[in-house]
Amino acid sequence: MTRSVWLKADDAVGDWEARKRRITAGLEAGVDWVLVDEHDVERVRELGDINVAAFAGDDVHVMDAEGTAESTADAVIVGKDGEGDGTVGLPSDFSGSADLSALRSGGANGGYVRIFDEDYEAFAEAVAEDAAYTFVVADDWQIIPLENLIARVGEETELIAGVQTAEDARTAYETLEIGADAVLLDTDNPDEIRETVEVRDAVGRETLDLEYAEITAIEQTGSADRVCVDTGSIMDHDEGMLVGSMARGLFFVHAETAESPYVASRPFRVNAGAVHAYARTPGGETTYLSELASGDEVQVVDRDGNTREAIVGRAKIEKRPMFRIQAETEGGDRIETLLQNAETIKVATPDGRIAVTDLEVGDEVLVYHEDTARHFGEAVEESIIEK
Repeated sequence: MTRSVWLKADDAVGDWEARKRRITAGLEAGVDWVLVDEHDVERVRELGDINVAAFAGDDVHVMDAEGTAESTADAVIVGKDGEGDGTVGLPSDFSGSADLSALRSGGANGGYVRIFDEDYEAFAEAVAEDAAYTFVVADDWQIIPLENLIARVGEETELIAGVQTAEDARTAYETLEIGADAVLLDTDNPDEIRETVEVRDAVGRETLDLEYAEITAIEQTGSADRVCVDTGSIMDHDEGMLVGSMARGLFFVHAETAESPYVASRPFRVNAGAVHAYARTPGGETTYLSELASGDEVQVVDRDGNTREAIVGRAKIEKRPMFRIQAETEGGDRIETLLQNAETIKVATPDGRIAVTDLEVGDEVLVYHEDTARHFGEAVEESIIEK
């Protein structure tokens, strides 16, 4: 599931300068949406490229005479100053709700509901039946209403929980192990905004089960076209990428974070191997090293299997002397790859990192192994022979 962060920046935040500071902090942190009042939509667009949602207030005609939405926002949200936030009382059977009427007519695609009691919880369920986005907010939040809505609403809508801190966001994302699809963050604190975005990213990341495989052969093979993947991120000392000649078995190759007598460290770089090799990408897919280009995403992994995404800034392809490295997994599968014959390329062993130039038969190296074939980078259930 892809999570998102919406930042609340309507008139309740304060004057335009206060709202602008909050929105700017959100843009810098990487929030996905900004929720404002209609009159601020174009102002937000001038600040940066981001999805903008707008509350539909009394001064906004949601539909024109031809039934076309007049708002320039990417999403129109009803409920503020209406039944959704308690400004107008709830109809006894909800059928006469102006908020629901706007959703059902197509004039809005989101609903905002403050949860005061079970009636408003039921109203949120009714909103979710017709809304692409359903916001549920509570002043004195209890986890039970969110659990109920997650269980009952299902995939009918994108369920967005109102939060004020990054820790609240983590709880919302993890409730019932399914979690809310998104959070609506209401804070002026730039650190809290940034940390909430970090929580969003962390919740959606894979954790991989890495294992050690025994080196069964290592030999010089002559020259090949080698790819250095230069990312737009600084990698930690225990991070690198998963690469290999066979998609079912990928070798952990360290980023060039270590200093050497021959060259300065390049902590943004992984010398990943020959152009034919696979590299793991976010979402559990693979791509050929030869296909990586600036702007693509690759998966960075640490020795414990924790993953994150990194943007490729540059892929450098040069002819270099190579080693062929062959290993056998715990289950007896043979995997291999080609890595450059150089002291700066290092792999992980139980005792720490080691240069490929120092590898010997019998050494153990860290790998990721799965019993799944690949077709165009995606796992498939079929028999494929790689050798």
